[in-house]
Amino acid sequence: MTDVPPVNYFDLFEIPVSYDVDFERLQHSYRALQKAAHPDRYAHASAQERRLSMQQTSIINQALYTLKHPVERAIHLLQLKGVDFAMDKETTMDAAFLMEQMEVREQLEHIRDHDDPLARLDALAAEVRGGMDRTANEFKRAYAADEIDAAREAVRKLQFLHKAAKQVEELTASIEDELL
Repeated sequence: MTDVPPVNYFDLFEIPVSYDVDFERLQHSYRALQKAAHPDRYAHASAQERRLSMQQTSIINQALYTLKHPVERAIHLLQLKGVDFAMDKETTMDAAFLMEQMEVREQLEHIRDHDDPLARLDALAAEVRGGMDRTANEFKRAYAADEIDAAREAVRKLQFLHKAAKQVEELTASIEDELL
């Protein structure tokens, strides 16, 4: 557990504390906050006011990134409950899940050997999205029930799934570029 609570990004944007975020409302709040804190508004202000504006802008940008990113948002929610969560020290020990992830990585390594790699990538993308949706739901249930260990495990799995989704996306873009 941590002694100092983090800045509550949900409060900053005046949105409900929830894994499910209204991204339109988030974007609206972001624009309003940026307009008020943007360094250009402080071009003729004192050095201290310009520095504070830059710091506020940085916090606002970090908050937006965190709330838009599914893994970072889940970690932030845990941190708001006082859970010390550092991704570099966290990994799932669910053997079946890890085997599934290894199989996905292996398929990605050999995707170019497939008859229709883009179709296979589309299928993999759908599988990964489904896994992310199921795991996000596991997180939401565990978080709401204050089952911190289960919520932590869901975040660990979300991290793997998010990385797999990025790899599928990057490989798809690479193959599409080759076809042009």
